[in-house]
Amino acid sequence: MISKEILKKIHKLEIQTKGLVNNLFGGEYHSAFKGRGMAFSEVRSYSYGDDIRQIDWNVTARTGEPFIKIFEEEREQTLMLCVDISNSGKLGTKLYTKAELAIEICAVLAFSAIQNGDKVGLVLFSNVVEKVVPPKKWQKTCPQNH
Repeated sequence: MISKEILKKIHKLEIQTKGLVNNLFGGEYHSAFKGRGMAFSEVRSYSYGDDIRQIDWNVTARTGEPFIKIFEEEREQTLMLCVDISNSGKLGTKLYTKAELAIEICAVLAFSAIQNGDKVGLVLFSNVVEKVVPPKKWQKTCPQNH
């Protein structure tokens, strides 16, 4: 379905976008929501103003000084790429058809999401749904070499 030429372009895009993704989106996203989250991260010394409900009584009893539990806010996004693969995708300019441009845009978005550890899925449709790839975590390598 995808030509070797397009796979080469996708591989080139992966290389070009990897640096951008690493520099611009370095690390996981940070949530605007404040809360306990789900994953325990560490304990630290109690500071004035900390929520006393977060005190780790086991560490406090061992050390004789108050410590609180720190929880890491979990954030995992799911990116669903929905792509129109009808015959209208064959239209375009001399440089790109709509379909080729859609493939490149989807590749950049997918690489960015994969680099951040997010799930990526795909829906290909025309007048009906042609194919569905359920969202999952993907490896951080280009599929061209497989």
